[in-house]
Amino acid sequence: MEDIPVDKLTKEEARAELARLSGVMRRAEDAYYQQDAPVMDDAAYDALKARNLAIEARFPALVRADSPSRRVGAAPASGFGKIRHAVPMLSLGNAFSDEDVVEFDARVRKFLSLEGPVHYTAEPKIDGLSLSIRYESGALVYAATRGDGEVGEDVTANARHVRGIPHRIEHAPEILEVRGEVYMEHAAFEALNARQQAAGEKPFSNPRNAAAGSLRQLDAEITATRPLAFFAYAWGALSAPLADTQKGAIERLADMGFATNPLTVLCESPKALLAQYREIERQRATLGYDIDGVVYKVNDLALQARLGMRSTTPRWAIAHKFPAETAWTRLEAIDIQVGRTGALSPVARLHPVTVGGVVVRNATLHNEDYIKGVDSKGAPIREGRDIREGDWVEVYRAGDVIPKIRDVDLSKRENPHLYAFPTRCPVCGSAAVREPGEAVARCTGAFSCAAQRLEKLKHFVSRQAFDIDGLGAKQMQAFVEWGWVADPADIFTLRARHGDALARREGWGATSARNLFAAIEARRTIPLNRLIFALGIRHVGESSAMLLARTYQSWAAFQAAMIAAQPREGAAWEELNGIDGVGEVMAASVVEFFHTASTRQMVDNLVAQLTIEDVRPPDTGGSKVAGKTVVFTGTLSRVTRAEAKAQAEGLGAKVSGSVSGKTDILVAGEKAGSKLKKAESLGVQVLSEDEWLALIAQTR
Repeated sequence: MEDIPVDKLTKEEARAELARLSGVMRRAEDAYYQQDAPVMDDAAYDALKARNLAIEARFPALVRADSPSRRVGAAPASGFGKIRHAVPMLSLGNAFSDEDVVEFDARVRKFLSLEGPVHYTAEPKIDGLSLSIRYESGALVYAATRGDGEVGEDVTANARHVRGIPHRIEHAPEILEVRGEVYMEHAAFEALNARQQAAGEKPFSNPRNAAAGSLRQLDAEITATRPLAFFAYAWGALSAPLADTQKGAIERLADMGFATNPLTVLCESPKALLAQYREIERQRATLGYDIDGVVYKVNDLALQARLGMRSTTPRWAIAHKFPAETAWTRLEAIDIQVGRTGALSPVARLHPVTVGGVVVRNATLHNEDYIKGVDSKGAPIREGRDIREGDWVEVYRAGDVIPKIRDVDLSKRENPHLYAFPTRCPVCGSAAVREPGEAVARCTGAFSCAAQRLEKLKHFVSRQAFDIDGLGAKQMQAFVEWGWVADPADIFTLRARHGDALARREGWGATSARNLFAAIEARRTIPLNRLIFALGIRHVGESSAMLLARTYQSWAAFQAAMIAAQPREGAAWEELNGIDGVGEVMAASVVEFFHTASTRQMVDNLVAQLTIEDVRPPDTGGSKVAGKTVVFTGTLSRVTRAEAKAQAEGLGAKVSGSVSGKTDILVAGEKAGSKLKKAESLGVQVLSEDEWLALIAQTR
C-alpha cells in the first residue's frame, strides 16, 4: 500500500497507511532522538513525513491524534534531569522541490492576505542536536535538548564545554533563551574516531551521532574532551525583543558572542531563495560540517507572530531538504517478524552495505503484495518484478523504520522459486489471516502468541507508557521467558511472587532487585493518558491517548463511556466519534478493546493494582473560550480562516468543521449558509466576526 500513489488511495487504504506511517515514524524518532542511533537518514524520514502530510491533505477527516504531523522529536531519555521548555521547541515542515518553495511563499501570503512580496532569510540546516540555552541577567542558567519539544534533557554541565556557547553575555535581555544546533566538524570527527580506535573503543558512524553522543554524556568531563561546536539560529523565551526582524535578531546574537552561520542571507523572493539553496548546495562538500538542507524563515517578526504555529511546526518557516542516496547489495534471506498487533512483517536480511553514511543490514519488505511486485489492488509495482531470496537489490534510505528496497536486478537472479508468504504465525503456529481491505496478515493468537505477548509487554513498559526504571525490553523478555510475567498486572505482583528468587538470579543481586521493585511501586500511580497509551490499543498512539484522556479526564468516565458506546450507536458512540482527531476506525478499535473478554479481564486485573491520576485540561490563562467547541462559517474579513482557527486553538477552544448539539459557538462571517441555520435551530450561540474578536480579546 505504501507504493500506491496518494491520489489513488481509497479512504480505507488511506486510513491504514496513516496508521502504518505513524508507527514506523515513531520508532524512527525514538532511535534518532533518544538513542543517538538513527535507523534512517533525514531523507528517508522526510519521505515518510511528506507522504503522511499528502494523505492528510487529501483526507483531512482521517488525521490521527497520534499523527507524526502533531508531534515533535521523542520523549527525553532517562539518566538526565528534565527541563520543561518555557516556549516549545518545534520541528519544521519540509520542502523537497522548487515547486514546494513557491507554494510555501504562496501559503504565507495567502494566510496574511498580502499581495506584495514577503522577505525571507535562508540559512544552512545543520545536521546536529538541537539545544536551548537560558540566560538570566547575562549568566548561563541551564541548557536543555529538544526532547519531545515540551520537555528536554538537562545538559547544562556539558553545554559549558561547547565552543560557541558563552558562559556570560553582555547587553542582553534579562531573560534570553538562545536556540541552535550542536555539531561536530569533519576534521574534529576524524580526529575523535582516530582516538576512539587507538583506545580500542567503537568509532562513531557519523558526525551527527558523535555530537549527540558527546553532548549527552552523564559525565561532563567526557564531553569536555569532545570537539563540539554550536551555531545559534533562534530563540525561545525573551523578556524583551532582540530586533524587529529575523536577520536583525541573528545579528544581535552574533554581537553577544554567539557563533552564527555566515551563509545566512536575506532573500526577496522564492527565486532568490532557490538561488541561495543552490549556492549552499554547491558549497556543501567544502563547508567542513554536515548540513542536510536550507531553512527559509519569514524575516519580519511581526508577520511571524501573525502566522503563528501549527500543532508541531511554525507556519513562517520551512526546511528545503537535499535528496537521498541509494546502493545495491544481495538479499540473503527473508525473515518474518510478528508485531504487537499480530502483524506479520517481512524483513530483508542484506549483505551489509553503506547507504548515506550508515551501514545497512536490514530492509523492510512491507507485506506480501510488495514482495510479489503488486499493490493492494493487483496493479504492478517495480514493473511487476517480484523479490526473492538471493536477489541483487537496490536499497534506499527513504522508505521505512529500516531502509527500503527500490528495485531488483533480474539479470543477476539465480533463484527460480517465488517467495511463499506464510499462512501461519511462525511463532505460535496460529492461523495468519489477511482480512479484506487489509495490507497485512495478522496472527490470530493474540496473548497466546508469545511474540505478541512479549511485544505488548515491552510496549507497556516503554518510555511513553509506564517507563519503569530497570525494566526495559531486555528485562521484560527475561521475565516472560522465565514464566514470571504473562500480563501487565503480573508486574505489580512480581515482588510478592518472585522477590527472593530475583535477588538470587545471575546478573541481578539484592540491590538491583530492590531498586526494580521500588521503581515498580513508584509507577503504581500513573496519569490517565499514560495508562491508555500503555494498554496498546490498536490505532491509539501517544497523542491520541492524551486526546482521549483530556476529553474524559478520569478512568471511570473513560471506561464507562467506552462500555456505553457498544453497540456503535447512541450518545456515547457519537461523543467518541465527535472528538476532533478520533476517526471511526480508532473509535471502533477502542470500543472493541473494552468489549473483548480477554482484554477486559487483563484491564480489570491491572487497574486493581493502580492509582490512576485524572488529566485536567491545559491552563489557558482564564480564556473565555477554553474547552468550548467553535465552528467558523462564511467569509471572514479581518482575519483568514486559518488564522482564526489558530487563535481559537491557542486559547484552548476546540475547532470543529460541523455543527452539532455539542457546538458552543458558531462564528458567522459573510454569506454564512446551512451551518448558521442549523446552529440557530439548535440554539447554539452565534457571534459575528467582530463579536468573536472582542470575546477573545478579553483574555489577552
